[in-house]
Amino acid sequence: MAHNRRDFLKRSSVLAGSAVAGSLVSLPAAAAAPLRRRGRARMTLRYRPYTLELRHVFTIATSSRTTTPVVLTEIEYDGVTGYGEASMPPYLGESHASVLDFLSRVDLSKYENPFELDTILRDVDAISTGNAAAKASVDIALHDLLGRLMKQPWYNIWGFDARKTPYTSFTIGIDTQDVVRQKTKEAAEYKVLKVKLGRDTDKMIVETIRSVTNTPITADVNQGWKDRAVALDMLHWLKERNVVMVEQPLPKEQVDDLAWLTERSPLPIIGDEGVQRLADIPKAKGVYHGINIKLMKCTGMREAHKMIVLARSLGMKVMLGCMTETSCAISAASHLSPMVDWADLDGALLISNDVFDGTRVVNGKVTLSDRPGIGVTKLKG
Repeated sequence: MAHNRRDFLKRSSVLAGSAVAGSLVSLPAAAAAPLRRRGRARMTLRYRPYTLELRHVFTIATSSRTTTPVVLTEIEYDGVTGYGEASMPPYLGESHASVLDFLSRVDLSKYENPFELDTILRDVDAISTGNAAAKASVDIALHDLLGRLMKQPWYNIWGFDARKTPYTSFTIGIDTQDVVRQKTKEAAEYKVLKVKLGRDTDKMIVETIRSVTNTPITADVNQGWKDRAVALDMLHWLKERNVVMVEQPLPKEQVDDLAWLTERSPLPIIGDEGVQRLADIPKAKGVYHGINIKLMKCTGMREAHKMIVLARSLGMKVMLGCMTETSCAISAASHLSPMVDWADLDGALLISNDVFDGTRVVNGKVTLSDRPGIGVTKLKG
């Protein structure tokens, strides 16, 4: 297995570039031409910190929290404003301070044409290593701006059928039996549930959910299991209880163990912490059956689109996930959702102080807005 993976990685160095380069959607030249003729307008970036309040304590294998820090961004050009967001749960290693520092170094005023996405976002990416959520906040706002300038939603610009969006899972964190039961009842409208595992309460949580409903479950272990043989036993146990796939069952550093587990697993194994950006995908082939793409991990919509195309070219499954976010970042990700196998876009449903209206969940289904850009309107706050 290890030898085959080494051979594959050697062959895939060219594939990562060619598969993506041949599949990107070019923005219409007609849309950019009027902007070049104006010649005087410049983009202005604005940003401010904000704190999301969670409706319930959110517990995963490694931590618990009741809030999530975010930074809200705006890019204005010629009287039109696009909105973006950086969400920073603790494990990303970003904070209000780091995002604000990064954004202070972004100078969009030097670009005459906001449609030059590749140039602008490549330059933003090169400011520093890391800072993926901060970069995503620029990417999302820029995409929103361009869609508004073209007066089109991004699913139209990309050529997707808005009716082909998936159902989103609704996340139930690690908690007591009574709370898990109550959360399951509150999630009755959702067609897929997502359960956080990775502690010694795993079987209790799944059995508690099953005492209420037989709705399909996706499981996210957040690297909580350590032993591959024990993990394999758990995967067989979960399959018997209508669990349909499992995210990051082992620590991302245990590459050989993950490959061993994926080869034997009765369920699809999806890489989350182990797959951050485009360059990680060729290395993930054979280690996981598929990948979980999040805008806050991969720097935004532009790279997420490339990741989906490359993963598909390698025969891998694709999940589209999120952090706890406002409807701004959720809406941005949702325009990619017609391309994926599974969606976990419930982040805005878990908070009590959203400041945007955008993509909605109707009877459990991701339902896109036909408003231009990423499809959001700003609420008071």
